[in-house]
Amino acid sequence: MLFSSFRVLVAASALALGVQAAQAQSRPWDTIGRDATRAEVKAWDIDVRPDFKGLPAGSGTVSRGETVWEGKCASCHGAFGESNEVFTPIIGGTTRKDIETGRVAALVAGNPSAPQKTTMMKVATLSTLWDYINRAMPWNAPKSLSADEVYAVTAYLLNLAEVVPADFTLSDKNIAEVQKRMPNRNGMVFYEPLWKASGKGDVKNVACMKNCEVDPKVHSSLPGFARDAHGNILEQNRVIGPVRGADTSQPPPKGPVGSAPPPKAVVVAAAAPAGGVDAKALLNSNSCTACHGVKSKIVGPGFNEIAAKHKGRADLEAYLMGKIRNGGEGVWGAVPMPPQAQVGEADAKAIAQWIAAGAP
Repeated sequence: MLFSSFRVLVAASALALGVQAAQAQSRPWDTIGRDATRAEVKAWDIDVRPDFKGLPAGSGTVSRGETVWEGKCASCHGAFGESNEVFTPIIGGTTRKDIETGRVAALVAGNPSAPQKTTMMKVATLSTLWDYINRAMPWNAPKSLSADEVYAVTAYLLNLAEVVPADFTLSDKNIAEVQKRMPNRNGMVFYEPLWKASGKGDVKNVACMKNCEVDPKVHSSLPGFARDAHGNILEQNRVIGPVRGADTSQPPPKGPVGSAPPPKAVVVAAAAPAGGVDAKALLNSNSCTACHGVKSKIVGPGFNEIAAKHKGRADLEAYLMGKIRNGGEGVWGAVPMPPQAQVGEADAKAIAQWIAAGAP
């Protein structure tokens, strides 16, 4: 009798395990997608560590870097990396003494000699500079630079900061030696509590959990004249996700932050293709909209503004085609437009016709 009961118990346990296994195998998400191939993983695995693991083989000279810089980088960062019109300067604020000590003196607490902090002042690891250029630059065409071009551009920036000489060639073979001359290589601080779960936190405030007071006071604000300096921020946000930019075409809200209803996403209607060519699709595929809004300035002027400025010009279409493919400078201020040689003649003509028609 005892043996029979034991057999029933074993059978029941086996049945229960079988049901659980069947349920585990029938999870609906198990049939979705597939394992990534080695080639797909390799394509995404492009990060470079501080010890330079992950750095691809290659090299680039300072002179080659200057050529790439002028064609693809200077429009946002200036010819010498010191422009402050679009982004914070990359070069400046470091000295030869900093290169010797590995600590930028202007960053030492209480030193007021550098009111603005440049990239070269702050970055401690050369791998960070190389990695960011490789994955995110140029702004309007990220990941479009070859490994040799990234080496060259990095070498050019290092030369501007007097880290390497003008005839230097940066490569995966000597980059670790160049790291030893980074102006702020000794500026990193290891804050242990952020790395140890058992350590003390970096803040000591007690979080309010109920009946919390709301501070309605606005502690900082953007001046009205600068509110739409880069166009309507709302139109420059993705329509996917919860983040919505402020509608900077409207006056700032008067109530406390968060009291106004969230703005609705702006979806720009697609223009009807003229002659079978969708001009707005061409703008997006060539990353023109990274620097130009349709109605307002981002880095360069809005397309409506360009159309209005040159309205009535007899050779407008040819003029615009020349500007698109060859670039230009001085018409809209000090920031130059780099040549967009990758835009074919037919595509440049379609974009020019669209702008000449008023950029509808």
